[in-house]
Amino acid sequence: MYSALRSLIFKLDPELSHNLAIKSLKFNYSPVKNIIIDSSIETNFFGKKINNPIGIAAGFDKNAEVYNPLYKLGFGFVEVGTVTPKKQYGNPKPRVFRLEEDEALINRLGFNNSGSDAIGSRINSYPPNGVLGINIGPNMSTTNKLEDYLICLRKFHKLCDYLTINISSPNTENLRNFHNKSELDQLLKIIQEEKKILKSNILIALKISPDIEEKNISNISELLLKYEVDIIIISNSTDQNRNNLKNINKLEKGGLSGKPLEKKSNILINKFYKVLSNRVKIIGVGGVDSGRSAYEKIINGATLVQLYTGMVYKGPNIARNISEELINILKSEGIKNISEAIGIKN
Repeated sequence: MYSALRSLIFKLDPELSHNLAIKSLKFNYSPVKNIIIDSSIETNFFGKKINNPIGIAAGFDKNAEVYNPLYKLGFGFVEVGTVTPKKQYGNPKPRVFRLEEDEALINRLGFNNSGSDAIGSRINSYPPNGVLGINIGPNMSTTNKLEDYLICLRKFHKLCDYLTINISSPNTENLRNFHNKSELDQLLKIIQEEKKILKSNILIALKISPDIEEKNISNISELLLKYEVDIIIISNSTDQNRNNLKNINKLEKGGLSGKPLEKKSNILINKFYKVLSNRVKIIGVGGVDSGRSAYEKIINGATLVQLYTGMVYKGPNIARNISEELINILKSEGIKNISEAIGIKN
């Protein structure tokens, strides 16, 4: 059904299409099949059982408007945001571009969101029906990025299962400087200290760039362990490697997501898994649009996977379809549960 609709949807501006998708989910207009329950893909999320390891990545439900309908679409967990302390418009439009031939998107949205007060109030009023993550970041106009992260930590630590510290968007000036060892050390230190002050057990995830240098892998891994970070998300969009793309939008400024990121993400997942040895859980992101692409991330070391661009191209039943494909893959490989496949490629 979606394949027939896609040609019509793709005639619309990408950001308008996205806004319509959010509205349709709010009013339950989206075509949904039943959620698949199968023991082979059931996943343990830090003590909570979820139906599958497939999550929707931050960027889709920026303002935490449709997280509960997304569980109904078959996602095992949902991450909303990126949320900043204050409401902000983001970058000027147009700021989202489809690259159809490449099954990719380029965006330079710039953390457009309703702000932490409005989003916190919404989540408090509508408790999540599943595992919820909130992705947080600093305002563009801030003079103190560290304090912005702390504001969001204070606001959200009781409202979700995990908080993602986003240091990797290519669309916020100097944000990726937090990949430098000294700056990341300072950030993770104040997060840990604030958690102690709040007496909070909130899980902390760190979302990194796929464009890091080799030396960053050991430095980041060392700090993840030092400050007892629970999850690393690999990875955000890339602002590199456009030469092999086909679509005329390939040189638009912004972060590239989707299939062109898949191999790069998988390599990075594999490298971090070898260093971390499952002491920090990995969520794999980048090019997930099928059971096979999800499985590749898992065998490289990811415990969970996320997608966003894949749903743009494959439609709202993508989580169910991936679940079905994963069940068949596991059966053919003689694997009883998806957890047994984590890192077996290493």
